[in-house]
Amino acid sequence: MSGSAVVAKSAVVTGAAGGIGRVIAARLAKDGWRTGMLDLPGSGGQEAAAAAGAIPLVADVSDETSVEAALDDFEGDVDLLVNNAGIARFGPLLELSRDDFDLVVSVNLVGTFTMARATARRMVARGGVIINVTSMNGVAPGPNAGAYGATKAAVALLTQQMAIEWGPLGIRVNAVAPGLVLAGMSDPIYADLEVRAARESKVPLGRLGLPEDVASVVSFLASEEASYITGQNILVDGGVTMSVIAGLPRPRSVDGVGDTSAGSRR
Repeated sequence: MSGSAVVAKSAVVTGAAGGIGRVIAARLAKDGWRTGMLDLPGSGGQEAAAAAGAIPLVADVSDETSVEAALDDFEGDVDLLVNNAGIARFGPLLELSRDDFDLVVSVNLVGTFTMARATARRMVARGGVIINVTSMNGVAPGPNAGAYGATKAAVALLTQQMAIEWGPLGIRVNAVAPGLVLAGMSDPIYADLEVRAARESKVPLGRLGLPEDVASVVSFLASEEASYITGQNILVDGGVTMSVIAGLPRPRSVDGVGDTSAGSRR
C-alpha cells in the first residue's frame, strides 16, 4: 500500500501527540503530505510535530470554536482529515460516573463530528478524504469499557452517514478499527508480560498489532488507489474480532469429513 499519489496535499491528524496518532502523522509526512498534528495544549504536540517534520496545532476537538481556530492556523486547504483523538474511562458500568460517560461521548463521538463537519465544509469546493479511527471494541464489546465501545460503534455508523451525504460533494469517508495494538492507551495493559502473552496467543496472525499497521491502512485509504472506497469500517486486528468461536471447546468427533463426521447422512 502506498501514499505516493498524494504528494503536496495537506492533512490534519487529531490526537497526534502520541500513540497511534503520532505514527499516522509521521507516516503521512513521510508520504509527502503537508501534515498538521493536532492535540490538546500541554500534550507534547510541539515536540511530536518537530520530530515528524509537521505543523503543531492546538485544539479541543469537542469545542467548535477551538477547532475552527486550529484549522485557520493551519492555513490553506485540508485535503485529508484523520480523526484519531479519543479517550477511555474504563470500569464497570454500575460504577461509572455520568461525568466520565459524558466526557468519553464528548471527545470520541461529538469531537469526531465537530472536527469532520468543520473540515468537510472547507472541502466542499474541491473534495477530500476523511478517515475516522474507531476500534474493534465498536464491533465486539469488551468488559469494563464504559462508553468507549458505544462511542466507537456510533462513529462507525456516523462514518457511513457522512459517506452517503458527502460523497456527492467529492468527499470520501472511511473508518479504521484497530485491534490489539501496542500503542497509546493500551500500554498499561501490555506492561504485564503475562497478559501480553495471553492476548497475543488469541490473535490468528500470531502477534499484537503495531501502530505502523494502522498507519499503513490510513495511508492507503488516503491515496488515489482507494478512490472508489467509501463508507467502510476496516478492521486492522489480525483477525481477533472474528475469532471468538475459535477459542470455544469443540469435540474432535465433529471435525472429520464424509461418513466419519458426526451427524453425517448415511
